[in-house]
Amino acid sequence: MNTKITETITAISTENISKERKETLKSLIEYIKPKLFENKGVRINFICTHNSRRSHLSQVWAQTMAHHFGLSNVTCFSGGTESTAMFPMVAETLKKDGFTIETISDSNNPIYAIKFDANEHPIIGFSKRFDDAFNPESSFAAIMTCSQADAGCPFIPGAEKRIPITYEDPKLFDGTPEQEEKYLERSRQIASEMLYVFSEVTKN
Repeated sequence: MNTKITETITAISTENISKERKETLKSLIEYIKPKLFENKGVRINFICTHNSRRSHLSQVWAQTMAHHFGLSNVTCFSGGTESTAMFPMVAETLKKDGFTIETISDSNNPIYAIKFDANEHPIIGFSKRFDDAFNPESSFAAIMTCSQADAGCPFIPGAEKRIPITYEDPKLFDGTPEQEEKYLERSRQIASEMLYVFSEVTKN
């Protein structure tokens, strides 16, 4: 694991996660834990309307936390109800927490290689629909990270379980003096919740 990311994880506290929020996260824990017990592959697709902000942050932090706890059979994905582009501030926010990010294709929908460990395959970040060929067709959990996607997609083909875990959109602060702070705040919230989820699934 990149040293700065390890430092970020060490500094994260799960103590501020409310009882109500833990109840929301419980469905994801209950999806992952029996699959790990049976040594099955775990596939999680984080879905938001544009696959531009929250779904990417969720995918990256969930994959990172799975690695942090030594869970090699967990694979995380992300998608939207439409494809746009991963917002540049997402990459900048992740860099602040220690991720190494390289732009491998620069276009209207750039493709990023996001690395949490020098010896691990990078997470490939770009905007895509949830049913894109890059994502699993079946046997996955669909995590709805925004209320718009949750309301607009009552059915996700191929999903074993559909779980709403929504986050406030940092886009609300784009172009304001608070932009950097709010993106980092949302990233850290997601990181702390994914830390909590994977700490729970690895408990005996």
